Amino acid sequence: MRTKLRQPYRQFFGTLANQYRLDIVRALVNGPLNVGAISRKTGLEQTTISHNLKRLRLCGFVFDRKDGKERIYTLNHKTIKPLLSLMDAHMGAYCSKLCGDDE
Repeated sequence: MRTKLRQPYRQFFGTLANQYRLDIVRALVNGPLNVGAISRKTGLEQTTISHNLKRLRLCGFVFDRKDGKERIYTLNHKTIKPLLSLMDAHMGAYCSKLCGDDE
């Protein structure tokens, strides 16, 4: 029973803990983008982005829609965007002095 309860948390936080996925999420904060635009904003290769978008979609962090021949990706504004704001507030209040800013 305990393992079953932990697995969704591992999946969720594991998705956020990956630097590439976090960069993609941050790129989508200001609005929908296609893979090429995400690549320009993050400096990541398009294949890396596509691979990581799959995990982000599976966990509900992003949604996609088809627009002609390309897919447009949008951050989940209902849950993920408010969560990022809450995390930023928490880190600003509690983590910045203890953890340092590694960006």
